[in-house]
Amino acid sequence: MPLTLPDHTAAACCDLLCSEDASQLAEGTLCEGGAVDAASPPVEFPDDSDESIAGFIECAADYSPGRDYPDRFRSNSLDSVAREEAVAWILRVQAYYCFRPLTAYLAVNYMDRVLSSHRLPQNEWALQLLSVACLSLAAKMDETILPSLLDLQVERAKFIFEPRTIIRMELLVLTALNWRLRSVTPFTFISFFAHKIDSVGKYAQYLVALATEITLATMKDVRFLSHCPSSLAAAAIIRSTDEIVGLDSINPEAAASWCAGLTEEGIANCYQSMENVITNISKRPSMILSNLRVATSIDMGQRIPSSSSSPNTRRKLNNNCSSVDSGKEGL
Repeated sequence: MPLTLPDHTAAACCDLLCSEDASQLAEGTLCEGGAVDAASPPVEFPDDSDESIAGFIECAADYSPGRDYPDRFRSNSLDSVAREEAVAWILRVQAYYCFRPLTAYLAVNYMDRVLSSHRLPQNEWALQLLSVACLSLAAKMDETILPSLLDLQVERAKFIFEPRTIIRMELLVLTALNWRLRSVTPFTFISFFAHKIDSVGKYAQYLVALATEITLATMKDVRFLSHCPSSLAAAAIIRSTDEIVGLDSINPEAAASWCAGLTEEGIANCYQSMENVITNISKRPSMILSNLRVATSIDMGQRIPSSSSSPNTRRKLNNNCSSVDSGKEGL
């Protein structure tokens, strides 16, 4: 189904910027350099958490692309290279502005859900416009400090879109998603699964940090579209235990007992797919991995120093980018 929007709908758009105060930001947020606050207290889960998490597992499919979506990349009816480039751009902007990892994941989730049910115009700029709109919506959902729509288009963007064009695409995305933006993602489960391994909280912050990097690393690979968010989270936590001194390895069978709805087969298949991805992570310089390994072998109670820049950093736009006006056909 092509994306179409009546002209009168654009006039009804409203400011979706969230109104939370920046002081509400949690301590220990993962940032560009990968710092994590080890001194923050462990997350506490109420007694009915198992039931709540099981409910998220059950409804995750409602916030995921269609079942045939991964097969369309394998059959080349959808361009996996173009998607990979779009996801890579979203991750670059997430690192540039020090957005939360969930923001990047939500943006890709929105993009995949739209692509699985709607056809984009066959041209060079359409997927980038969709990526910008999805990242803007995700940032409005999860961030308290946002760049302008023009400033959002950094990190080697091939085109620069006018704000009114992006807002129009945001409305198309909202319509396509039935305004259901609070998706179920691996980040819904990661902290809970880390608590299952380490209920005392000694290693939980490091498990979450490693699992977060692993999860972000899987986003560009279309093979992981076949795995549900809970299996991704469980496999990432299992793999993270191998990187932390003092934690015993966990197998998929044990992980499947963490909550109703998890399956040993689903976790094992996802874990197997992660092996190559984790190898690639380990080969590149990583502030998260290097800091965590040092900290876990010396003193789990010390705070890891951060070399990352301020989350409010604003940088100049690329002057060589092309400009795209709001008169594009098919929007």
